[in-house]
Amino acid sequence: MKFKAKALAGAATLALLSVAPAMAQDVSACLITKTDTNPFFVKMKEGAEAKAAELGVTLKSYAGKVDGDHDSQVAAIEACIADGAKGILIAASDTKAIVDSVKKAQEAGMVVIALDTPLDPADAADATFATDNLEAGKLIGAWAAATLGAEAANAKIGFLNLTPSEPTVDVLRNQGFMMGFGIDVADPNDIGDETDPRIVGHDITNGNEEGGRKAMENLLQINPDINVIHTINEPAAVGAYQALKAVGKENDVLIVSVDGGCPGVASVKEGVIGATSQQYPLMMAALGVEAIKKWADSGEKPQPTPGKAFFDTGVALITDKPAEGVPSIDTTKGTELCWG
Repeated sequence: MKFKAKALAGAATLALLSVAPAMAQDVSACLITKTDTNPFFVKMKEGAEAKAAELGVTLKSYAGKVDGDHDSQVAAIEACIADGAKGILIAASDTKAIVDSVKKAQEAGMVVIALDTPLDPADAADATFATDNLEAGKLIGAWAAATLGAEAANAKIGFLNLTPSEPTVDVLRNQGFMMGFGIDVADPNDIGDETDPRIVGHDITNGNEEGGRKAMENLLQINPDINVIHTINEPAAVGAYQALKAVGKENDVLIVSVDGGCPGVASVKEGVIGATSQQYPLMMAALGVEAIKKWADSGEKPQPTPGKAFFDTGVALITDKPAEGVPSIDTTKGTELCWG
């Protein structure tokens, strides 16, 4: 199955979530996330609010109703421009479509920092603080292949992706998994154009449990013998597991994911997820607020990690079934580092 970007219809559904207590009125910032329900973005918001309170930055937080709610993010940027904010932190739902709005903010004198999800093109943002999502995908792909061993050559693989617009975080994790597993990618910037016969298909989840369940059901209709599932995040992975359990296949399929939230790490410990790549949203957001404060004070923009086009906030593979040649930490350590 191949998904292309689709325009989102309907009026903007702007959701102003909170305002951190202000210690100073001259530095303000906005945090715009995809949703306010995914634990990843909940923790991101907590990190931003704590750092804003520490630095005396006025922070306003916005989110869409669901992952993929592009119109809400456009409306949020407009509100931030009207408020005269010094900078915006954004985890974009539609990384291409949001660029025009980002340019408007920059033209208004704001610094715009992408969190977790690079814009398309990436340099449309002034900086990006993110997990190396390609590496996160490679880790779970390599682990899955090593775990299957010789049977990796006969795998039947399903992909539970994010949204039809193919945001960069979705593409990077998807293509990274294929690289790690040993699948030749065609266009590394596109989802679903590979020809490897092991690929059963792709479906979308909107990054939540219900979406994961429905997508898994759809892929099982295509091939009930699927034995490997790549999921965009842990809520989608849990939904996939529910669908598999409903038909008695929960022990027949290897599920891998990305996020590393506390519920996700618990799912690894319980055997629901085989392995997950852990990322660190609190750090992303806290560093982002620091960068906006520095920009407001000195006009200095944040610099990327040496050798990369973004500031890398780290990633680690979490599993209790380590595979030879694939670096990992266990769920005990993962629980110490988890969020949500």
